Amino acid sequence: MAVDPDRAAAASGERIRLRPGRQLHGPGSGPGRDRRLLVVVRRPRLGPGRGPRSRLPRPGQLHGDRLGGGLRRAHQRRIGSRRGARVSDDREGAGEALDVWTLSDGGQSAGQVAERVAGFVRAASESLDLALYDVRLPDPVGSTVADELRAAHERGVSIRLAYNVDSERPPALHPPPETKPEILEELPIETRAIPGEPDLMHHKYAVRDGSAVLTGSANWTIDSWTRQENVMALVENGHVGERYRANFEELWSTRQVERSGFVGPDPTRVGEAEVRAWFTPGNGEELSQRIAGSIGGARRRVRIASPVITSGPVLATLNELAGRGRADVAGVVDGPQVATVFEQWAENGVSEWKIPLLAKALTELPFSAKPSTPWRPDGGVHDFMHAKLTVADDTVFLGSFNLSRSGEQNAENMLEIHDPALAESLAGFVDEVRARYPAAAGPARG
Repeated sequence: MAVDPDRAAAASGERIRLRPGRQLHGPGSGPGRDRRLLVVVRRPRLGPGRGPRSRLPRPGQLHGDRLGGGLRRAHQRRIGSRRGARVSDDREGAGEALDVWTLSDGGQSAGQVAERVAGFVRAASESLDLALYDVRLPDPVGSTVADELRAAHERGVSIRLAYNVDSERPPALHPPPETKPEILEELPIETRAIPGEPDLMHHKYAVRDGSAVLTGSANWTIDSWTRQENVMALVENGHVGERYRANFEELWSTRQVERSGFVGPDPTRVGEAEVRAWFTPGNGEELSQRIAGSIGGARRRVRIASPVITSGPVLATLNELAGRGRADVAGVVDGPQVATVFEQWAENGVSEWKIPLLAKALTELPFSAKPSTPWRPDGGVHDFMHAKLTVADDTVFLGSFNLSRSGEQNAENMLEIHDPALAESLAGFVDEVRARYPAAAGPARG
């Protein structure tokens, strides 16, 4: 069985320290920051007939608005907001919103991301429901978020936190998250451990007042916010909020991963974008088929960022596209995690048939592989390629769901968004990430 990327990302020992603290101060912080962060970067136009290799941008050439360092807004759509409202403050403006931003390795500080999370919490008036796989934030970053949670509690907001807790399994294969329940319990919030056995509670989302959702691929840890590629999204929409709250109630009431993820992916509109919220394991196989179908049906381009690719439907579709030779399909994976997958498939024999499929997809299509630091039981940096993102023409899939069989069985969430501007921006993000890293390789020859 292949190592789950987020299980292998969970051993840094960082944590929330809940002594009173102040928000981040220092160079680049302060009231003037917001004015400096919003700098529009125009998206370059691509001429016709340019292949996937020629679409690689130069390092540093990113699509979207720059929010400081590598924290970049890939897309924002705010409907019915007040004229002149500050887009960086979630309390300002009325109506619905779709806001997506990206993180890059070494491109932003944890404080910048913490301020975004704190702004989301600050706007709560009734409830906050958090489903978080891994929570490890030392001060001063931890206090930036923790102070807002305390303030929310003091103004009467009901706060619940569900987190993953692993049972005893070999840590070399399944490194557990480093969430410290005794630390979380010092906060004025209700907590509930969800056993990650046999499958993970892998979410990274927060629901505010049942009408706004903050989600994506980033765990609430320092390395996730500073050393990994990730995508985060804010959706302010009542229907989407209800879907996420219903999924949260499944986990909260049963404490069982296998009895969650049955909330249906009903579509709704956020402005001009059509949005569906997908949850697993209840809809796991259907979600894999949905992504594979979008990849196979794409006419213009496909871009993928996933630590590993082990889903049967996705592998089969990529192999078909590789055989055609003309498809504009490209992506990026995590090198050490893919190498581990090849090794384990060869050893267990059950999934050995997938080896040539994955090798063909990664070597015959223009995929890159991040040479990240392999997980070690004694700690170290966790700089994995961690984004979970698929762009197929004008459709985007983003969230916590890896393109893997384990993703189908875990408690995961994914947003399916039909929006041409967002798809163009996030396809550019994938191209920039893959431009930084060497070409992906097949299995090592023994």
